[in-house]
Amino acid sequence: MKNLPYKKIGFALVAILIIIQLYHPSKNEGEALTVNDITHTVVVPDSIMQILQTSCYDCHSNHTNYPWYHAIQPIGIWLDDHVNEGKRELNFSEYNTYKAKRQFKKLKKISKELEEHEMPLTSYTFIHKNATLSEAQIEQVINWANAASVTIVVPDSLSDTK
Repeated sequence: MKNLPYKKIGFALVAILIIIQLYHPSKNEGEALTVNDITHTVVVPDSIMQILQTSCYDCHSNHTNYPWYHAIQPIGIWLDDHVNEGKRELNFSEYNTYKAKRQFKKLKKISKELEEHEMPLTSYTFIHKNATLSEAQIEQVINWANAASVTIVVPDSLSDTK
């Protein structure tokens, strides 16, 4: 009799886990390389594009290659939250729609995040080993982002505004 409350809690948790499996968030399955892709704004060498597609595009584009465990909830919900947050921060597929100042800032942010080893996220590279960047790759992308940022023309009238 003493275990009855624990059994009820256990059954409730199992029921919740079963019910939540019926929920499937919409997937990020649009086109990654669109007319608004970063490649239409700045020059992206093939070597850099390969790095971006392998290590960045799953969370920072309009197309995600989902792992099998995305279908298991609440993992799928957590993954979708990461993808949506990543796209809000920087979406390579929509980069050409950003104003010049934002484009400039995003390229600078790429450099900063890589210098500080903040991206790609450890939770992502833990499973996606091929997305882990070597120091040479980090340096390549930083150099590219810094060089590309110089090509963005930001009007002087906007230089001090957000």
